[in-house]
Amino acid sequence: MRDGILRRAVKRVARWHFYANLHVHRAWRRTRGGKPHVLAGQCQRSGGCCEAPAIAVGRVIWSLPYAQRVFLAWQRHVNGFELVRREAEGRALVFRCTHFDREERTCDSYDSRPGMCRDYPRLLLWQPNPEFLPGCGYRAIAPNADGLRESLEKLDLTPEQREKLEKGLRLS
Repeated sequence: MRDGILRRAVKRVARWHFYANLHVHRAWRRTRGGKPHVLAGQCQRSGGCCEAPAIAVGRVIWSLPYAQRVFLAWQRHVNGFELVRREAEGRALVFRCTHFDREERTCDSYDSRPGMCRDYPRLLLWQPNPEFLPGCGYRAIAPNADGLRESLEKLDLTPEQREKLEKGLRLS
């Protein structure tokens, strides 16, 4: 299901809104002293992020049936996301993307994909402990990794202990 001209235009406006909101939110977090993890690695084209996209929604969309219907209709008609399940923990809606070809592991509307697809996995970098999907070639490195590494060097640790701490603290 390729996107037509009208759907591509609607997606472009929605993507502009998504990025404007994202930049304002991230700038606000930085002024409050927040620092995201650093993104390392590269995409392995596993398609895990496309297979079952999930969107965490606010209380209004989660609890008001009409708001949820409007949200789901937008996702279905504009982004091509079909609802698969609701996960109460984290108020997340999990979808199946109609643009994702499971055999070829590609997107038939890659050029007009939604902002959340374009920004994965950067969206996760603000979490305290970002977890990427299995097969994803990206990894998160702690924003203060250099300082933590220096502190670890001063400690008397076995190589196994050091390796476990570096992995747990996301230093490499």
